[in-house]
Amino acid sequence: MWNPFAKLSETIAGHGGFVNAHAHFDRAYSVSLSDFNDAHGSVNSHLFDKWKLVDKFKKNASEEIYYHHILAALNNQHEQGVRHCLSFIDCDPIAEERALNAALKAKNFVARNYEMNFLIACQTLKGVLHKDARKWFEKALEHVDIIGGLPGVDAGQEKEHLDVLLKAAKETGKRVHVHVDQLNSAEEKETELLARKVIEWGLEGKVTAVHGISIAAHNKAYRTELYKLCRDAGLSFVACPTAWIDSRRTEVLSPTHNSVTPIDEMIPAGLTVALGSDNICDIYKPFAEGNMLTELKILLEANHYYDIEELLRIATVNGLKVLGLD
Repeated sequence: MWNPFAKLSETIAGHGGFVNAHAHFDRAYSVSLSDFNDAHGSVNSHLFDKWKLVDKFKKNASEEIYYHHILAALNNQHEQGVRHCLSFIDCDPIAEERALNAALKAKNFVARNYEMNFLIACQTLKGVLHKDARKWFEKALEHVDIIGGLPGVDAGQEKEHLDVLLKAAKETGKRVHVHVDQLNSAEEKETELLARKVIEWGLEGKVTAVHGISIAAHNKAYRTELYKLCRDAGLSFVACPTAWIDSRRTEVLSPTHNSVTPIDEMIPAGLTVALGSDNICDIYKPFAEGNMLTELKILLEANHYYDIEELLRIATVNGLKVLGLD
């Protein structure tokens, strides 16, 4: 009897294993029992609130604690046969240099002991526009492999946030990964803004959008034009299905869709999509285990997407492309 998913898993292993193109290893396994206490516990809070609530862990985490969390996540990936992965690491006035130093130490360890290529991106949870936040962002630039961004945290100044990231990319020659369109709402048009900024800065093919959940909430005419714009910008994507399958119920009307990056439209439109695990056992995703097979299964089922060759590329070579390793 032929098991398609087992065969796909076997084929991925034969092509070097999964590439995890997006994660947050510095917070992995940081959720605690108190975070579940009641309806107002951290795990039940809105995304924007969690951006601040995670400070509780960050303030108390020494470099050694960060190292153990990151290494535990990397062990998890190693056991799955992952040889290439990227984690955003907090580089801000709360974490200061502790998380980044721990990540650099872990990077050396897994390179020597696991032959794993662990790339680091800066997470900008405090933005990049405030003086203190900019200081830690700039200090991190020489140490990270990829420049990370989160324009939503500088609400109302998303354009300026992106300008800072893309200027740094021009000056350093490094790739950029940006969290966009995470709320599954047609009010969000961050992917469009990012694509236009990429073209403005002449960085076509050097920038990756992470998530892009809200794209599917727009009407088809808008989506079609957006895909053309993204193709012009050479904008690639990373889907993290488990991270957003829990999108909250609302009474806002929109096209019927799943809260997952719409790869069934993106790939035929000529866009590159890779796969990531995002958060692992933290206040954002307390039950997520960082299992790449689970991520792929949710992605293909949510999109009713069964092209085995393309799924293989999403799990492997596309990840190498967005990490700049191809």
